[in-house]
Amino acid sequence: MSTDEPQVSFQTSPERYRHWKLDLQGEIAYLRLDIAEDGGLVPGYELKMNSYDLGVDIELYDATQRLRFEHPEVRAVVVTSAKDRNFCAGANIRMLAQSSHPWKVNFCKFTNETRNGMEDATANSGQTYLAAVNGTAAGGGYELALACEKILLIDDNSSSVSLPEVPLLGVLPGTGGLTRVTDKRRVRKDRADVFATKPEGVRGKQAVEWKLVDEVIPKRQWDELVAERAAEAAAGSSRPAGAAGITLPPLEPVRTEDEIRYRHVTAKLDREQGQVEITVAGPEGDTPDTVARVHELGADFWPLAMTRELDDLILWLRANELELGTWVIRTRGDVEDALAFERVIAEHSGSAGNPGDWLVNEIRHYFKRVLKRLDVTSRSLIALIEPGSCFAGALLELALACDRQYMLDGLLEEDSPEGTEEGEPAQLVLSESNFGAFPMSNGLSRLGSRFYGDDDFLAKLRQETGRRLLATEALELGLVTDSPDDIDWEDEIRIMLEERRSLSPDALTGMEANHRFVGPETMESRIFSRLTAWQNWIFVRPNASGPEGALRRYGTGRRAEFDRKRV
Repeated sequence: MSTDEPQVSFQTSPERYRHWKLDLQGEIAYLRLDIAEDGGLVPGYELKMNSYDLGVDIELYDATQRLRFEHPEVRAVVVTSAKDRNFCAGANIRMLAQSSHPWKVNFCKFTNETRNGMEDATANSGQTYLAAVNGTAAGGGYELALACEKILLIDDNSSSVSLPEVPLLGVLPGTGGLTRVTDKRRVRKDRADVFATKPEGVRGKQAVEWKLVDEVIPKRQWDELVAERAAEAAAGSSRPAGAAGITLPPLEPVRTEDEIRYRHVTAKLDREQGQVEITVAGPEGDTPDTVARVHELGADFWPLAMTRELDDLILWLRANELELGTWVIRTRGDVEDALAFERVIAEHSGSAGNPGDWLVNEIRHYFKRVLKRLDVTSRSLIALIEPGSCFAGALLELALACDRQYMLDGLLEEDSPEGTEEGEPAQLVLSESNFGAFPMSNGLSRLGSRFYGDDDFLAKLRQETGRRLLATEALELGLVTDSPDDIDWEDEIRIMLEERRSLSPDALTGMEANHRFVGPETMESRIFSRLTAWQNWIFVRPNASGPEGALRRYGTGRRAEFDRKRV
């Protein structure tokens, strides 16, 4: 992070928004982009023409979360602009030009995740997103529209959609534009090529013909027809009538130089070793026996409270602690308590032909999204499974998301750790949730990715669900990388972590990303693996970011000077 880039908090709330206006009208919500030019997260640029930076996306993410949890009555969300003739000019160019490479990468990654979350709300929450493009939508502005299920474009003889990054800036659309145009909008590839190299974009009937938008609406009918389309989307929603939302109160982590502590999640920061030790505490107290009790607990219901804290911690560490390259993940708690809470989620969340309880369903999908955020985090992830751990069912997904898993065989000399019964050794427990409840971006479960192509073995593992697996069995079943005994445990872990620290962070990032995502690709996995990788490479090339590059020359009246060698 450069000296001009502050530590970033990802917490906000509607009364603190500077750039978005959330207007609730019964079953329809309007999210109006009204960016404050002087509201940049970092000094040095103005957010002109409804262009955005990370601060704008933090507000958008908060709004989408609150719509899902606090406003179950909302069945359709209209994303539009509060400024006439200007929907959104995309990511602020001055911001990109002055930002460090890590800042740009984290910005694009978070923005991608937020866009994916909007699509997830449409697919799984009964809250359909529609883009009401009431002015020019360029670059990231059009990408914002692409994340919506339907795109409506005003027909005023000037408004257009465009992806001008290639011709104007020498970079790529950084938040899924190219991929969504071909994979989601099904735009023919030659037309997509023309579109992505045409800085003025496409408007009117041609935009509909090329499938870049769904409908153009005359200006005189704009408000009326946008409301009609939103009502039509709401009519098809599975969202329950008369449901009451819950409140998402602010998180209050305690941060010191070497620790970040929430109620259920703790991170110890070892700057000398370049490492973070993350511990997730399992549930305590009685398991809710009814779904009404879950609603009563609201944000205090352990699965939701823990997920919110883990989400905030991942985002904080990714943005603010770039040199802590290894995350060691532990859990602490009772296995049976963790499984009891998971059963509540499994019993009341939706399935085929059964919408389930809306809140429980939201919690399950939220944990799914946070696990996905962990999957695409460019850090080495190591799970340590020790006596007193509760890597069971859904919490086992945290270990399966890691690059390696080490499980202690037996007990350490200090005998029974606090909270264990008669010095019980470490255990793992598989549940049905490990076989598809929390899919990765590639559409596979983490077990499916781990044992890709071996369906027979996955069927064998399914027979082990509910059984407590000790280290030797877990190793035989391929669920852990190694299972040192108490004599070798500390040395094995120390040596492994020291070896990890000695390797190139760039090489590790590429290796880990390749290993984590096996098998088939989806639109979502392509956005991260293909487009993000190419964008990140292009960002550091002189043709884009050099002193004579397109990104730095934009707006100066001087043409970029390109190194013409194709690489």
